[in-house]
Amino acid sequence: MKKKIVIKGDRVQDVGYRLFLLDAAEDLGLKGFQARNVKDYVEFIVEGDDNKVIKFVEFAKSNYPEFAKVGEVQEADYEGEVMPMDRFYHRFSVDQLVKIVNLGIGMIGKQDSMIEKQSVMIEKQDSMLGKMDLMLDKQDEMLRKQDEMLRKQDETIMEIRALREDLRNYMEERFEKIEREIAAIKAKIGL
Repeated sequence: MKKKIVIKGDRVQDVGYRLFLLDAAEDLGLKGFQARNVKDYVEFIVEGDDNKVIKFVEFAKSNYPEFAKVGEVQEADYEGEVMPMDRFYHRFSVDQLVKIVNLGIGMIGKQDSMIEKQSVMIEKQDSMLGKMDLMLDKQDEMLRKQDEMLRKQDETIMEIRALREDLRNYMEERFEKIEREIAAIKAKIGL
């Protein structure tokens, strides 16, 4: 018996449908199997003993890959040639390897692009770090100048205190001298 099965729905491609039904066909021991993606549906053609093909069609109508969104499953008799299971297996494996290689190449291209962007970002970070280092150097210089100003301020305060002390001593001596002189003048005039 040969059957053609067409599966339509919102999402029936790129969900692992061919592998899903290939596994079921192999479990049932079908003689022939082929599958292909067509514009907006997937198509399967199977060949084998009547009971096995009927079981396969029932399985295909009631079981779907996890991420598939199936609307309808149609079945029809098929008259043409059906690819032997092992030949389809080989062809399917090669197709999947080609997909993997293409995905890998695409990923490597994206990775190269990301590495390039990271290099640009690292250069910008290095530039920013250089500017930050200059700012920190200027800040250190400002702190050194501030420390010098504080040191000079402390020296000035110490000088002012010393001058005040000298002035106080001088004034006390002067006032004592003036008081002595006034006392002497008072004594001479009899006051």
